[in-house]
Amino acid sequence: MADIDLVRLARSYFAAKVLLSAVELDLFSALGTEALSEPEIRERLDLHPRASRDWLDSLTGLGLLVRDGGRYANSRDAAVYLDSTKDTYIGGFFLLLNFHYNNWQSLSNLLRTGEPGFKGAANFAMLYAEPSRVEQFMSAMDGAAAAVGPALAQAFDWSAYRSFVDVGGARGNLAADIVRAHPHLSGITFDLPQVEPAFQEHMDKLGLKDSISFRGGDFFTDPLPQADVAVFGHVLHDWDEEQRMALLKKAYDALPPGGQVVIYDALKEEAPGSPETFLMSLNMRLITSGGSEYTETECRSWLTTAGFDQIELAPLSGPDVMITARKGGR
Repeated sequence: MADIDLVRLARSYFAAKVLLSAVELDLFSALGTEALSEPEIRERLDLHPRASRDWLDSLTGLGLLVRDGGRYANSRDAAVYLDSTKDTYIGGFFLLLNFHYNNWQSLSNLLRTGEPGFKGAANFAMLYAEPSRVEQFMSAMDGAAAAVGPALAQAFDWSAYRSFVDVGGARGNLAADIVRAHPHLSGITFDLPQVEPAFQEHMDKLGLKDSISFRGGDFFTDPLPQADVAVFGHVLHDWDEEQRMALLKKAYDALPPGGQVVIYDALKEEAPGSPETFLMSLNMRLITSGGSEYTETECRSWLTTAGFDQIELAPLSGPDVMITARKGGR
């Protein structure tokens, strides 16, 4: 019999899919106001009885539900982060991870051919072709930035700057976190034009439309908006090395002397250690045509080639690392 840790590792996807299906079916929102029995949950979610109890008890064992007297309720974390009726909801990101999960069955093919797991990888124009897709992706990006936004607002010294542009900033959640922490700043969210309606609606909801504006464009074909700081958050890992270099050169050209570029991604270690960022890099290779995570050495090289100096790194949130670099001249 194989070592038990090998078996546990081989079936670790069981737990991931139990959670992702619960978010997909919106279980945690159904339990948002009251505990329900298994038959009541089946009725609410239109589930078949064959597997529902095992599924609910699996979620209970994972600490996502609490069972008391035959009724199920959300755990604290599930109630805060996975109830879609709450402002703290990050389940949109989990729905994106559910999509990623389905692409991992293509890993062997990626290793044989180098091809990503689906056609249209990282084709944002196609992704944004329908308003419903835009809304789903915006929710996913909100979840992805939920922890990193407040962290970036504190980790970088914004006091010397008056403006920033969040490149590929979706509907502005990261920009909102920064502006709320530093009201002297004005922000720009730069993304494809199809995102603007979602951005305007979100800024109205947050009451920040006077502090953060939207600029529509394609960052490969259009110039970047001018600002004191250019932020690339979870952007460079979507593209190949040549495209990363092009984006950093554009940032250098758009920034004033003394301006800063701020990058955050999950940097790979120079040598294998913890598997987390290497697994994340494989995920990027499965869902994009040229993307991956990258190392500190690689990032420093790109920034230096683009003209930046005073390159510094700092931990940010979870696996994400913040890389800052300055445009000389003052």
